[in-house]
Amino acid sequence: MASPKPKSQAKPQPKVWLYLLLLTLQYGSQPLLSKRFVRREVIVTSLVLACEVAKVICAIILLVKEGSLKKQFQQWSLVGSLTASGLPAAIYAVQNSLLQISYKNLDSLTFSILNQTKLFFTAFFTFLILGQKQSGKQILALALLIIAAILLSVGESKYTSLSKGQSDNIVLYGIVPVMVASVLSGLASSLCQWASQVKKHTSYLMTVEMSLIGSFCLLASMAHSPDGEAIKNYGFFHGWTPWTLVPVIWNALGGILVGLVTAYAGGVRKGFVIVSALLVTALFQFIFDGKPPSIYCLVALPLVISSIFIYQKYPYVDPKKKD
Repeated sequence: MASPKPKSQAKPQPKVWLYLLLLTLQYGSQPLLSKRFVRREVIVTSLVLACEVAKVICAIILLVKEGSLKKQFQQWSLVGSLTASGLPAAIYAVQNSLLQISYKNLDSLTFSILNQTKLFFTAFFTFLILGQKQSGKQILALALLIIAAILLSVGESKYTSLSKGQSDNIVLYGIVPVMVASVLSGLASSLCQWASQVKKHTSYLMTVEMSLIGSFCLLASMAHSPDGEAIKNYGFFHGWTPWTLVPVIWNALGGILVGLVTAYAGGVRKGFVIVSALLVTALFQFIFDGKPPSIYCLVALPLVISSIFIYQKYPYVDPKKKD
């Protein structure tokens, strides 16, 4: 989270509306940009590492601008860093690799909707790790979200006129990776929340730590991985073009915008950003690819929108405090 205090109850300032608009565009356009500007031969690990480096650079710039870089450096310790950021960093590294694979094998709207299931898994792991309960309406919202994900999984293999081999390829390399990434995202988000509340780690410092630790994990795994062999044989930037930097930088800026929106606008408005981003994705896909959404997407989309709205609108209230 960025350092400023949340101002969710205050009337949004013009700059806050700008953050909301930019984050909506980032969420909605990221899958499309990755699909359009990242060639299939690009090595996934090289792309993920580049995204992590970009996040570190952005976070350090913000720490310098904030004037807290020296203080954070003086208070930093290796044990504290590994305790707060080590496991989430490793999880996010795996998650990012899975997302890059899924980007290439799913259309943008299907990816965006399936990716929203991370809200369910975040709620689940938050309850397990932090004991935060969900209201009855929130549980209903999460159930709607899972129904939408099932609809998309069935529809992706039945609606399209693909051969069995192609359909299996979409399921194995499109749907499965994004669903596993959603589970990992929920676990990592809960661990980050625990680190923030218990360890009192700032968002920017955690961004730097997690990106560096995640990068080291990826580099270590490359020794015996297909991506490691591919980088040795073809080079780190195999398949890259100058345009490949667009989704890399956009992804890093998106991470910063999430912190700004959460700090200045609060979680409820962030939920509306996520809903708006689904519509932006559908609009961009129709405009640039000329591909209307399938009937399964059309059925699943209102379920997702309703579930996110209900989840944000009706949080759990402790009966004792209510009384």
